[in-house]
Amino acid sequence: MDDSHTMENHEQEENELSDLISVTEAAILYQATNLCKQPCMTSTFTGYVWLKELMDEDANPIRCYNMFRMHKIVFNNLTHDLVTRYGLRGSRNTDVKEMVGMFLHILGHGIGNRLAQERFQCSGETISRHFSLVLDKICDMGKDLIQPTDPEYRKDCIGAIDGTHIPAVVPKYDQIRFIGRKGTTTQNVLAICNFNMEFVYVWAGWEGQAHDTHIFYEAIGRRDAHFPHPPPGKYYLVDAGYPNPIGYLGPYKEVRYHLPEFREGPSPTGYQEVFNRAHSSLRSTIERAFGVLKQKWRILTHMPCYPYEKQVQIVVAAMTLHNYIRRNNVTDTDFEQAELDPDYGYSVDHDDANEGVGASNSYASPDMARLRDEIAISLQSR
Repeated sequence: MDDSHTMENHEQEENELSDLISVTEAAILYQATNLCKQPCMTSTFTGYVWLKELMDEDANPIRCYNMFRMHKIVFNNLTHDLVTRYGLRGSRNTDVKEMVGMFLHILGHGIGNRLAQERFQCSGETISRHFSLVLDKICDMGKDLIQPTDPEYRKDCIGAIDGTHIPAVVPKYDQIRFIGRKGTTTQNVLAICNFNMEFVYVWAGWEGQAHDTHIFYEAIGRRDAHFPHPPPGKYYLVDAGYPNPIGYLGPYKEVRYHLPEFREGPSPTGYQEVFNRAHSSLRSTIERAFGVLKQKWRILTHMPCYPYEKQVQIVVAAMTLHNYIRRNNVTDTDFEQAELDPDYGYSVDHDDANEGVGASNSYASPDMARLRDEIAISLQSR
């Protein structure tokens, strides 16, 4: 009995000692993190100093381009327009240029909040708040910039339609419907591009499992989608994964289509292959536009863990900036590469070609089928 009682007392003392140690460790941690905080962002090379150095007239212009994905003049014009037209305002400790630079740096390199804190010497809350402010204003700008302009026709063709998948971060319980073709969670984005590689329409936020055809029918059928239907007698190019109602012209199916197939193989034989090569060459504009978009804004290939609504906004903002750069009449390296390299879109985003799904989307308007034959025969006779 005495030995048993002694053992129980000993175990109780050990438990009490363990509890005391735990409480002491918690107290030390609380003191270290809340009562005796050591300043963290103390570098004199702040974001403001860094930005000022990059934007100095004597600084090598490639530094600004590499860090913010646009030239100095475009950066300055963008900041001016965000302030004067869209109401962006700086804070007590951060001016507008630093806020815009912060946003562009995160978008261009896909960095997370911690790396942005170190680069700009700001708290995580400050980074997040400024990012959200600029994001909202650029999305407002997108309502003006992602719109059809005076179309540049190609024999009554006014643009091309395609979809692209952007990585998405979603809760585990909701991941199944976002798993795309590659087995990862994505959002599916429908876009229209003109022949200047500008996006004139975007519908982002669709779950990765949504098929391009379903999104297409929703877009052209719903008033709230604000889809820019082609004017009478004009049409958009679509690939083999889309149906061909009036105003939407696809290629011949079960016939060679992609440009590398023609470059690496024999010359086109027959009017259908002649048409498909021309169709693919013209429609590659949107694939090259997607290539530029993802090359310039790396956040679209490495999406941080933002709320899903913000991830959708980021896609729209990236396309807005894409158009803004294109329309500022400044030579841009990424756009130049896309114009010179015929495989630019294929090498960046080849999986967006909807290969292998055309058989399930066999509907074609008789009028569009007739138009396709007329164009094909005309091309072959040249």
